[in-house]
Amino acid sequence: MNKKLITTIAAATLLVLSACGTKDAQQKQDGTGKYAAKQELRWTEASTIATGDLSLATDTLSFNTLMNTQEGLYRLDKNGKPQPALAVKTKKSADGQTYDFTLRKGAKWSNGDPVTAHDFVYSWQRTVDPKTASQDAFYFDGVKNATAIYNSKKDKSTLGIKALDDHHLQVKLAKPVSYFDKLLAWPLFYPLNQKVVEKYGSKYGTQSKYLVSNGPFQLKKWDGTGKSWTLTKNKTYWDHKNVHLKEIKELVTESTTTSYNLYSSKKADETLLNGQQVKANRNNAAFVKRLPTATTRLELNQHQVPAFRNKQIRQAFSLAIDRKQLTDKVLEDGSVPLKGFVPSNMGTNPQTGEAFNDEAYVKSAVSYDLKKAKQLFKAGMKAEGLTSLKVNLITSDTDSSKQAAEFLQSKLEALPGVRVSVSKLPFVQMLARQSAQDYDMTVKTWQSVFADPINFLDVYESGSSHNSAGFKNAEFDRLLTQSENDYGNQPDKRWANLVEAEKILMNDQGTIPLYQVAKSQLVRENVKGIVYNPAGVPYDWKEAYISQK
Repeated sequence: MNKKLITTIAAATLLVLSACGTKDAQQKQDGTGKYAAKQELRWTEASTIATGDLSLATDTLSFNTLMNTQEGLYRLDKNGKPQPALAVKTKKSADGQTYDFTLRKGAKWSNGDPVTAHDFVYSWQRTVDPKTASQDAFYFDGVKNATAIYNSKKDKSTLGIKALDDHHLQVKLAKPVSYFDKLLAWPLFYPLNQKVVEKYGSKYGTQSKYLVSNGPFQLKKWDGTGKSWTLTKNKTYWDHKNVHLKEIKELVTESTTTSYNLYSSKKADETLLNGQQVKANRNNAAFVKRLPTATTRLELNQHQVPAFRNKQIRQAFSLAIDRKQLTDKVLEDGSVPLKGFVPSNMGTNPQTGEAFNDEAYVKSAVSYDLKKAKQLFKAGMKAEGLTSLKVNLITSDTDSSKQAAEFLQSKLEALPGVRVSVSKLPFVQMLARQSAQDYDMTVKTWQSVFADPINFLDVYESGSSHNSAGFKNAEFDRLLTQSENDYGNQPDKRWANLVEAEKILMNDQGTIPLYQVAKSQLVRENVKGIVYNPAGVPYDWKEAYISQK
């Protein structure tokens, strides 16, 4: 069955300052006015970049880097609405299935090549080509023939995208997609320079020297595995006059203790905070609390551990976890317990205005009840003919991930006969294990692309490249397919289907929701103009600047 056009990045509300004009840009150059003479931002990251190849990216940091170093048809404004970037004019057909774009003349790649409509055709065809093996190819499902192409049933040349000439691009959809323009602001839909990609082959996107940019910045000093890199202003970018930062220096610090010390010693302009640091800095003028639409969940791999195919065992594992204790006593960083897989701020009922996570709430799927957990576990183990269960939990090696993993280990071992070992892995290595379904249990985080429940629910559709744990339910699939294919213009019916789908996922305990991730930070007060997107790619630095103190 066809997967829907969802998206792991988002069209929720952005926090952005208005663009600075040419006069302000000149003030930045001479160090007068509101701009400091030195336009350098020093930023910390919790993990390394996984890839610079937009067709292969799946993680937030890689997409964040791509958004700042590349440019698509649109960028999102302060209200999360697409505004012209490379597309200066868009014409949509009455039936909503044909888009004609007029592209900006004079846009260039950092090697001097012009950016043309052909670059979009090449990029989209490459991503849906099954030979590329893009995990996110299904996001193109709304484009004509995309699904058939990545399922090897049609040639990539039949994809519904065509360069009418260098500056005119036409896209044909398989069906109306109300949020399609928002997807076009996401790096997965950006262009690629065919000459450069083919020149470097399998090396493309693996190091900064194997990349070319058409966005505000260029990626520099990244060797593919190192824990530091730099974004430098791209002088060939069409809107370079409104890019104020000369450099963004990024440094990986898995521990917030390290990044906090760097911030305190004025060697960094930003740091994420752990629970204790949040409590100590709530009244700090530099304190910023963010609650992105990112959820953390415990995944039980039914492919690798036969016992997890038993619904009672899955339910027992969920009931054994006290989520409030995890967020309030362990993490202490502002994260909040989830009511389901879909978090808050992902849409409201078109008739009643009720939030999705309230309407679809299945209390038993996210409650703590150790007594009931033991009863269900005993029954499930008896049905499977087991007396003990030894499983391994893989997680990232960041502070918060390690804290959560140790907490889960202690709670799950309260079930009789359960023994949990924990493997703490570098982020990129963990992603590879998850993708290969090489785990017993793992902690996963899903970040939305835009604020709609489908952006989460499609993860668990049969055949989804992100559905690695083995959940499968025909009625769940039917509800999602009907929502996107039949009810695209019937919001009430579509909403009811999505609510029912979430309830099926939760009643079956297809996954174990844990918490909505808070990202509390200290950001130096003279850092201005950062675009923060809570529902997708988080930080757009195009218009950021360092103000005079």
